[in-house]
Amino acid sequence: MQVSQAIEERISCRAFSSKRVSLKLMRTILEKAARAPSGGNLQPWHLFAITGNKLKQLLTEVTQELISFPNGHPTEYAVYPRDLAEPYKGRRFKCGEDLYSLLNISREEKEKRKIQFAKNFKLFEAPAAIFVFIDRNMGPPQWSDVGMYLQNVFLLSKEYGLDTCAQESWAVFHELVQKNVSAPKNLMLFCGIAIGYMDNNNPINDLRTERAPLDEIVDFIGF
Repeated sequence: MQVSQAIEERISCRAFSSKRVSLKLMRTILEKAARAPSGGNLQPWHLFAITGNKLKQLLTEVTQELISFPNGHPTEYAVYPRDLAEPYKGRRFKCGEDLYSLLNISREEKEKRKIQFAKNFKLFEAPAAIFVFIDRNMGPPQWSDVGMYLQNVFLLSKEYGLDTCAQESWAVFHELVQKNVSAPKNLMLFCGIAIGYMDNNNPINDLRTERAPLDEIVDFIGF
C-alpha cells in the first residue's frame, strides 16, 4: 500500500469486529512507527498496548464511573481551547452534526447522543487499545513529536489491514487508565487509540469528515 492510499483510506473507525489483534502485529506497527522524527531524538512518547482481561477490567471500571460522572472528570490538559474561534468552532460543530445525522440522531435526542458518547469508553468494541502518554516535563514541541509518531501508527495500521480511532476523550478518565496500566506518575495520558479490524457492515464507518480547501489553509509565496 502506498502512503497516499493509506492517508486517503484512514478514518476514525467507530465500529470494530471482534477479531483479535495479534501481539506480533501490534509489535510490528509500534516498532516501525518509532521512525517518526522528534526534536533532539527525544522520542517523548510512551505507550501501553492492552487487550484481553486487563482491558475488560478497565472498561468495566469506566462503565461504572460513567454512572456517576457521565461526562467524565476534569482533564489534565485542555482538549480544546475554552474560547474556540472560527473557523475551528464551525469545523468541530459540523463534524459532530455529520456523525449524528448519519446515525439519524437529532439535536433534541439528548439521551441517544449520551449513549453514543459512552461508546467511546467501550472503544467502539475494538479488541485492543493503545494508551499514549507523555512525560509531564515535556512542552509543546514534544507534544507535536508525539503526534507525528501517532500518524505513523495510524498509517501503518492501514497498511497491515487494521483500523484505528484516536480518542482524546479518554483524558476524562486519566486516573483510571493510569491505575490500570500501572503508568508511573511522571507520565501524563494524552489519548487512547481503539485498534482492530473494522466492522464494514456498520454504517457509522461510512462517515468521511470534510477537509478545508487548500487555499484556505495554505499561502503560497514565491512560487
